[in-house]
Order: sequence, then structure tokens, then C-alpha cells
Amino acid sequence: MLACRSLLLTWVLLAARVRSQSWRPCTDLLPLDLLARALPSPGQAPPTQVQMVQSRGSRGLRLAGAMATALSFPASKIFTNCDYFPAEFSLVATIKTPRLRQKRNEYIFSVVEEGSDLLLLGLRVSENRLHLLTTPPGVGRRSRLSFKDVGLDDNRWHTVVLAVTGPYATLTVDCGLPLELKQVRPFPSALSTRGSRFFIGSRRRMRGRFSGLLRQLVLLPGSDATPRLCPTSDPGLAELSVPQVLKSTPLQPNHPGPVYPYEAEARVTLGNPPSCSGAEQGQLWFNAQRKGLFICDGLTWRTLLQNKERLDYVEDYQDLYTSSETFDIEVFSIPSEGLFMAAANRDSRPGSGIYKWRDGSFQLYQNISTQEARAWKHFTIDDKIFLVVANSREAEPELSVIYQWNQRRRRFLRHQTLQTHSALDWEAFHIHNHSFLVVANHRRAKDSNHNIHSVIYRWNPNTKLFEVNQTLSTSGAYDWEFFSVGPYHFLVVANTFDGRTTTISSTVYVWLDGCFQTFQNIPTVGATDWETFQIDGRFFLAVANSQKISDRGPSLYSINSTVYELNTFTQTFIRFQDILTHSAVDWEFFTIGDEKFLVVANSHDGSSYSLNSVVYRWQGYEGFVPVHSLPTFGCRDWEHFSTDEGSFLIYSSATSRLSKVFKLRTY
Repeated sequence: MLACRSLLLTWVLLAARVRSQSWRPCTDLLPLDLLARALPSPGQAPPTQVQMVQSRGSRGLRLAGAMATALSFPASKIFTNCDYFPAEFSLVATIKTPRLRQKRNEYIFSVVEEGSDLLLLGLRVSENRLHLLTTPPGVGRRSRLSFKDVGLDDNRWHTVVLAVTGPYATLTVDCGLPLELKQVRPFPSALSTRGSRFFIGSRRRMRGRFSGLLRQLVLLPGSDATPRLCPTSDPGLAELSVPQVLKSTPLQPNHPGPVYPYEAEARVTLGNPPSCSGAEQGQLWFNAQRKGLFICDGLTWRTLLQNKERLDYVEDYQDLYTSSETFDIEVFSIPSEGLFMAAANRDSRPGSGIYKWRDGSFQLYQNISTQEARAWKHFTIDDKIFLVVANSREAEPELSVIYQWNQRRRRFLRHQTLQTHSALDWEAFHIHNHSFLVVANHRRAKDSNHNIHSVIYRWNPNTKLFEVNQTLSTSGAYDWEFFSVGPYHFLVVANTFDGRTTTISSTVYVWLDGCFQTFQNIPTVGATDWETFQIDGRFFLAVANSQKISDRGPSLYSINSTVYELNTFTQTFIRFQDILTHSAVDWEFFTIGDEKFLVVANSHDGSSYSLNSVVYRWQGYEGFVPVHSLPTFGCRDWEHFSTDEGSFLIYSSATSRLSKVFKLRTY
């Protein structure tokens, strides 16, 4: 008998050990975003009964229409290892609830047994109260835990954390003092969810449907979520996990995700735009003068609906005198600061100028010492703003400099120097969350060799510096252009001169296996610029051919520049259109309404620098046709930009201190 008892005890202990080794929680112990799980996946149409509403600067979802089951999912979607709701958990909800009438109850969420319509669990809000409802197994009678005087139905955003551990439940509203209640019966340790479904914003019925806005609904098994959220600068909107669709700017043009019916506060003005910053992100603005509807993306007002503008004529707007001849201009914006323009000037003293758009014109803002600057490039990394200059002065050592915007001093300060060789251009780009710079090294000073390496640099997030990543052989490199077609990334170089002739090939590279490899060689004649653009899903490359120079015969300046189109069948760029240009050194593509334009910088015809630079308009089968001729002198670069005052073109002169701003008049 004793032996039998010993054997039985051994079997019990062994079974307990096996059971303890194989036990797993019913779900992950990570935050479970219930709201995100009820929303459609990217690429799926959103439910028509769900509206996105922005209120007081933040967005939430509201149930509308005749259905109360628009947001739901089976419990098995999150309880993957077993069917039991966790005995210890916390719920996080961010809600904006309107004033509720007496005795009116609305469900934030519920778990309902599908076959019997039995409410297993529910979180409900009523006038100045919050209720947790459960139906323990085997009891049949519903239990209710009520928190009084919580003040949630005041039409303001609130974040509540309800933590349940055994017989105790703790409610924290907006990171305030916690309110703890002891339940008559502990929360069920074995609340089965088999055959049940989560309903967000309802109890599966129209009656009791949540009428407010729901921004966040998270289940955190096994722990109190309060330490993860608090303290915070905005406790009413404390965030543990908010669906991405509520965090990104809604109604973005060409946005791949689902588009929800959208409602937000709107401003109406007669022309002058209201403030657009992070606080106004998602807000709508109706411009009664231009009959347009715009949405704030946190920086600028983006067009949603507007009468399509058409280019009427070009007007002389501003004469901009720089410290010396200007080879390049770069127009860019700095959040909360405004619009800027960097001029690459020839003289080292006072150097190159940074200009800021003030009161409707560019005004000098900062001088930066440069060495025969040929180009500027603006780029950002992790919200940090940089400018890099291409210094071309042939003096050892040849150094180009990266500058970083200092928010406190509101100036660009030197960040890093890089050795270059008569640098003429920089291009900045991102691939797979990595940041790169590539320099166009034109010629080595010590031996005047044009056939040298241009260098690709990669940002090291640990050292906060750029490091050499790859070198590419180039011949008198003048310009780089980065572009993407679908999942593929490309770089194209404008090779100008190989030491004997300008009739050489420029190369398109494609990113494969972690580096750039040759994709196609395109014959060019003194190539100085590439411009890439898309029209109706078609991809184009335009090259500016500057001059034909060879060992024999005179130099030719009036030659064809060419627009190439990507042929998806042959997977090559093929000739689309030749355009006669005069020592072209730049193309700029821009749009006005639905119209597409190219403007060329004609710099020299062999006898004069005083030439017309031409604006071409896209006309489908005809290609680009000339529509405006603009008198320029030694034109070197074009940039298009837009402000509250309208659309503009600016050109720089490589033979004069005078650069000019033109206004594009529309109708």
C-alpha cells in the first residue's frame, strides 16, 4: 500500500512538472492593440460605417451608419495559445466622449459569445462613471465594477488605464492619482473566450454604441500599463499604441492605405493662410479666394481640392544681387523657420550666401566661407537639417564641407569636412533607412586628370559622421541624380570630359546586393545635368548637353539635349525627344495645376552669354513644346518654388552678380 502511494505521488509530481514546463500564456505579454486589429489591413477598403475625425488637434475613429459591428474581430485572433482571458491585465483607452444623458450607457468595447450573445466582458462609460462588466463562468449573473465621479463625458480627450489584479481594480485618468476599488469577487481566473468576438465601440447592438471618438484601445496582459505612459507632457493623449492611420496625415495624395471619411476643424480665409505647424496637423483650411481645400501636414498646407491653375505668363519679380557670380542655387524649407535659398558663389570672401524669404522676397540671412563653391545640397537625417557645399578650388587639400542647422543659434555650423577633387555637385538620398551622399569629383588638381573616382558616403548613426561606402569611376563628373522606380533605386552621373573629348557616355547605376552596379551607358555630349521626372506613370530622364569638344574641329555649343524614357519591356532608357539647346547646363521640371513644364538653362552660343532660356510645356504625343522665352545672362541654374504669394522660378548667373526671380502668373 505504501509503495502504491509512493508511485502515485511520483506520478503527480511528474505530471505537474510536465505541465509547468509546457505552460504558456494564452497570448503574448506585449501590448495588444485591439483597435488596430479591428481595422482593415493596408490595401483593403475601410468600413463605410467608420469615420476619421480630428478634434482639438488629434484624430480618432467614430462609428456611424446603421451597423454597430463595423469594428470587430474573433477573440482567437489574439488568444492563440488557449481560450482564456488573462486574470491580471490592464486596459488603456484614449477617448473623447460627448455629454451623456442620465441613464445612458455606451460601450468602449465588449467581448460577446457569438452563439448565445452573452456578454463576457465589457468596458462601459456613462454620465460621470466608468464600468467594468464581467460574467464569471458558472455564475450566470453579471458583475459590475463602477468608478464614480471620473468626469470622462466632458467632450475632451482623456486617457484611462484600468488595471485589474485579483480582487483589486485601479483606475488612472490622464496620469492623475490612481483610484483603487476592491471587488466583491476577484476577476475570473478562467474566463473562456472560445467562440467569442471583440466588438470595438459597441456591444454588438445599436443600443449602447459609443458616440464619441476612440483613438487608442490596448490590452496589456499581466501588468499595469501606467508606468509605461506616465509621466508625460500631454496626459490626456498619453500613448502606448495608436494605430498608424491615426498618427499619419490623412487624405494624403497618392497614399496607398485606406482612406476614411474625414472630419476636422476647418478655417476659412480670403487668401491668407492660417498657421500650419505640428499643433494644426490634420486641420483643414478653405481658401475662399483660390477656391481650394487644403490640409496641414505639420509644416505646410497641402492641396486636397482646388480649381486647377494654368500658366498664363512669366513676370519679372526680384533682382537678387549676390556677392559674386553664382553657379548654383538650392531652395529648401526649415520647419518653424521658413523658406531659404543657398547660393553657391565664386569668391571665397565673403563666401556664399544663405537667403531667407521675408516679406515676399529673398533677403540675405547668413554668409558662409566657401572655396569657389559650385553647388549646395540640402538634406535631413533624423529630423536634423544639413547643407553640404561642393568646393571646386584646386588647392591642396581640397575640402568640401557639411554644415548642420543649429536650432538654438538659428545658423548653419560646420559639422564635417570631406576630401574632394574639384567637386561640382552633391546628391543626397536614402535607401532602406540608410542615408547616403555622393560627390561629383570633376578633376584631380595635381595632374589635371578627369578620369578619377567619385565617392559615395554612408552616414554612421553611431559616430554621426559620413564614411566612405563605395567609389565609382567617372570622367569629369558634373552632376549626380538619384531616383527610384518601384522597388529599384538608381544613380545617374553626368560625365562631361575624359581629357580628350566631351563625346563620351554617362552611366546609370542600379542598387543591387548592397552597392551600385552599372545599369546602362548613355551617349552624351558634355553632359552637365540630369533631371528625372514622372508623367502619368511614365519615367523620364533629361540630359543637358553643354558643348561638343574634340581634338579636331571647332567647339560646338548649339547642340541637342535629349529626353529619355524608361522602356519597361527592354528595361532601358530610350531616346524620346531631342531639343536644340545652347550650352545647356541645367534642366528644371515643375508643375502648375495639371500642367507639366521643363525649363532649360541656356548659357552660351559660342559668341554671347545673353540668351533666351526656354520654358517647355508637356503636350502628350507632341512631347515638350516651347511656350515662353526668358532673357537670361550666363544662366547656370534654375529652381522652382512656391510660397503663399504663388509660384516662382529663380535663376543664377555664372557670369554676373545678378540672379533673378520670376513670378509665374496663373489663371
